[in-house]
Amino acid sequence: MSLSNQTIFITGSSRGIGREMALTCAKQGANVVIAAKSSDPHPKLPGTIHTVAAEVEALGGKALALQLDVRNEDKVQAAMEQTVEAFGGIDVLINNASAIALTPLQDTDVKKFDLIHSINTRGTLVCSKAAIPYLKNSQNAHIITLSPPMNMAKHWLKPFIPYTLSKYGMTLLTLGLAEELRVDGISASTLWPQTAIATAAVQYALDANLMKKSRTPLIMAEAALAIIQTDDLSYSGQTLIDESVLRSKGVTDFDVYLFDPASKELMRDLYLDQ
Repeated sequence: MSLSNQTIFITGSSRGIGREMALTCAKQGANVVIAAKSSDPHPKLPGTIHTVAAEVEALGGKALALQLDVRNEDKVQAAMEQTVEAFGGIDVLINNASAIALTPLQDTDVKKFDLIHSINTRGTLVCSKAAIPYLKNSQNAHIITLSPPMNMAKHWLKPFIPYTLSKYGMTLLTLGLAEELRVDGISASTLWPQTAIATAAVQYALDANLMKKSRTPLIMAEAALAIIQTDDLSYSGQTLIDESVLRSKGVTDFDVYLFDPASKELMRDLYLDQ
């Protein structure tokens, strides 16, 4: 299914998974909104909204680069309006923007707690709420949120509950929206990687050594594309895993997604036990 004339709004898309999703949608002819905070180059991290916009257009898509902090409700609303003014509507919202803080509650100050919740849970709510009136006018509307299944096992609740609470909040919001928006024909689902993904968050915020145990962001991008190209509500209300989505579409070769082709051991991502 071509994405020609479809508009994909992706938060946190100046690098990593969001950037790869933007490029993958661009190859299908989509209009892509690169909505992220990085307007100017970062001294350590490559990519800005402008460099990704240039890449999108080089691949045949149309791009709109918008500097956006998902914590700012007024600017989120303005960004949605700018998108509709530029492209005539919004078909897909991908809630990709996220903050990570893998610390136990006793080592997490309230300021950090407020930050991760304002970006993760509240940002998902703000962006979804602002997009819904426009998604209602789409013939194939999707909200895809990058958050995990809600695994209540003690070994996941224990180590970094402030972060877990924020990510499970994103999931709960999305599952609730799936039911709230079913009558409007809007699909809402979550997407999470089976393994660690080789991004700046892994390299700088976690452990650079994990890069060799990771897959590239392309696997998440192609899984998102498979969801977007599904023109019914069959995925709505589901907590999806990238590998499972692609296997259901007939993909069998997952070596193409390895960050290190020589890797023999991949790290299973957070919250997944099997």
